Amino acid sequence: MGIKADEVLDISYDDLPVYLHTHHSVYMDVDGASYYLTDVNDRYWRVQDTTKFNEKKHYVDCSELVPTISEFLELPFKDGKSIKDLFETAQFYASVKPE
Repeated sequence: MGIKADEVLDISYDDLPVYLHTHHSVYMDVDGASYYLTDVNDRYWRVQDTTKFNEKKHYVDCSELVPTISEFLELPFKDGKSIKDLFETAQFYASVKPE
């Protein structure tokens, strides 16, 4: 789990799958909430709530696990809305390694 970069990414919806495949994670801020979009051992994808932590101090999942990025982008997780639905009003930030 990386930390959220300060600068907003300039990314289009069409570029998001390539970004995720390359970088494996990104932060998404939308409607006053922040989510961590990430893979699980490069096999499954999930959305995590950055305000909730488990016993290992990792973010808690707020979506199902799905095997492909295309499924992931259309997976409802916030009030029945998906990343695709929320993209236009969201801001994205790189996930960077802590120093």
